[in-house]
Amino acid sequence: MKISNRRSSTGGRRTSAAVALSAVLALTATACGDDGSGTGGDKGAEGSGKGKIVFWDNNGGVRTDIWKEIIADFEKANPDIEVEYVGIPSTDYQSKVDTAIQADSLPDVGGVGAAMLAGFAAQNALEPLDDRLAKSSLSGKLNEDMVASLKAAGGGDGKLYSVPTSANNGVLYYRTDLFKKAGLDEPTTWDKFYEAAEKLTDAGKNEFGYTIRGGSGSIAQALDAMYGQSGITSFWDASGEKTTVNDPKNVAALEKYAALYKKVTPAADLNNDFTKMVAQWDSGTIGMLNHNLGSYQDHVKALGTDKFRGIPQPVGSAGKRVQVSNPVDGMGLFKSSGNKEAAWKFIEFATSHEENSKFNEAAGQVPSNNDAAKDAWISEAEPTKLAAAALTDGSTTIVQLPYYLPDWNTISKADNEPNFQKVLNGDMSAKEFLDTVAEQLNEAQAEWTERNG
Repeated sequence: MKISNRRSSTGGRRTSAAVALSAVLALTATACGDDGSGTGGDKGAEGSGKGKIVFWDNNGGVRTDIWKEIIADFEKANPDIEVEYVGIPSTDYQSKVDTAIQADSLPDVGGVGAAMLAGFAAQNALEPLDDRLAKSSLSGKLNEDMVASLKAAGGGDGKLYSVPTSANNGVLYYRTDLFKKAGLDEPTTWDKFYEAAEKLTDAGKNEFGYTIRGGSGSIAQALDAMYGQSGITSFWDASGEKTTVNDPKNVAALEKYAALYKKVTPAADLNNDFTKMVAQWDSGTIGMLNHNLGSYQDHVKALGTDKFRGIPQPVGSAGKRVQVSNPVDGMGLFKSSGNKEAAWKFIEFATSHEENSKFNEAAGQVPSNNDAAKDAWISEAEPTKLAAAALTDGSTTIVQLPYYLPDWNTISKADNEPNFQKVLNGDMSAKEFLDTVAEQLNEAQAEWTERNG
């Protein structure tokens, strides 16, 4: 199966992932699980509902322990099914799946969040799940907004290709002990955020006000800071054809945000992905960190609950909070699976009340199962409670990112993360960077509109 191409802004052809022979051989060893009832091929097979299935975790390492616990629960409840767990770091997941599509070596089940969903669906790699969900014990039990979000992210055909497991939200974590010592107010506005970042910095003592994400995943965080400050509430202009990414207000916001690097942040931030950034914040004397609900438990383990808080993103000058959307995470059933019945049983089990609650309590995220969302731990995990309130009390406007574009994840990561590092280093202007991103997005939007219009 070929990976879809598009013409880049430089005029050359490129694919969403390069296929290396060594990677193909490595992935073939963990190809589709099968109980012997059929190899599947492109269309796969239902199988007997027994035997072995292979599950790829899209956040391996970070979520390995909780997934192994859920798998143990599943195998106890379903002794005729064995689940082989393969943990893949989030930064490598898209390229691993794209490579496996080319090599016909996909697993049975995998983590499929909104940001990657359209790209996989465009390659015809995922099984539509609407009918299975409607006939299952999950029918009517899942958060309707999360289901709708994943349907919208599927590329335009309105089908559900991933069952939601959780929703995330941007959080500003800050060290309450350092703020109190410095006599600073809680950073509830962007003005207070910048004031605190400067006042808490003493580079000579290795003390910094903020840690900025310059490595993998940097652009999503930068977009949050841009739209949060500019107050622009839509990703596309009124025509629906041109992105607002390079609006002058967003350019100015990015200039101010990028200027924090090395002034009030460690120099090492240039290459920090979220794991390095979180570890650095947990072990050092850095005042603030932008991440999401997923790192809350890491901070509790490192700092306890009395030295930090996690609050919704700052509000802008107009008194309104604007955030970009965080992708809903989920589980997809790969079409080539030779044991779809057993694979679906695993998805259904993992998103049941008890297991979905257990997963999201460990991850610090908002459960997709409505019954799990009512469990007591949510009110005890302050950032999750505050995030849920911010999303429902009318105080926050969400700028919906175009996850439905098959090239979204490539544009917002591999294509432009190196350029964002150039912005931080002063080797590229914020305007040039955002104009480049906008050109690619406008082209991708035009192609999507032509195909789906």
